[in-house]
Amino acid sequence: MGKLENRVIIITGATSGMGKAMAVLFAKEGAHLVLNGRDQEKGESLLNEIQKFHSEVCMVYGDIGEAETNRQLVETAIKKYGKLDTVVANAGVLGLGDVASISIEKWQRTLDINLNSLFYLTKYAVPHLLKNSFGVILANASIAAFKAFPQHAAYCTSKAGQVALIRQLAAEYGPTIRANAICPGPVDTPLIWDSAKAFEVPEKAVQNAADATLMKRLGEPEDIAELALFLISENSSFITGTTVNIDGGITVN
Repeated sequence: MGKLENRVIIITGATSGMGKAMAVLFAKEGAHLVLNGRDQEKGESLLNEIQKFHSEVCMVYGDIGEAETNRQLVETAIKKYGKLDTVVANAGVLGLGDVASISIEKWQRTLDINLNSLFYLTKYAVPHLLKNSFGVILANASIAAFKAFPQHAAYCTSKAGQVALIRQLAAEYGPTIRANAICPGPVDTPLIWDSAKAFEVPEKAVQNAADATLMKRLGEPEDIAELALFLISENSSFITGTTVNIDGGITVN
């Protein structure tokens, strides 16, 4: 028996990076998965990878920044599996630019994907989570919720909003629903390389981020997936309304 045996879990932004690592690990632990992404080629590749060892998985393609996509995710879980146990809001974009230079459209898009999608997903999911004896909400936020970075005005704002919303969800729906946020530091995904474009020499910026951690390396997507597994499993049954940094110690200094 896996730690997530027969648990029905939604993961957004599941076709690459941390979301993909979560999907593979959760499937290995016995979960039934409803995954979201926009890239159909990556989505089919992920489904094929998971179905080699686990058949209970499906994909809902669509823009997670739209309320309707989130409604479809929840509806698919209920129709296919008859229940919903856990939602993992993982999808995210950077929306680079300082306050004066960022376009209104990019600002809004960043908040739609990073913050509003968490609201949409939980709005539709909470009624079903409350029907169970337990439910879990997990947001993949960032240390950017607590720390400013050059050209990351929209990103930092959206991540801080995620943390605030997670606390609100925990307060409103406990003890039935637990809600927590993961706050990764520098992780070796496409997102960190996009983030590095804000600097003159992106490769140097990424290396500097790795060197700034106490572990002297970037995190791996699998590192984040393992923490996510702990926080959605019964091993963390007394943890709610909090954030957990997983940053190699970069916020110590």
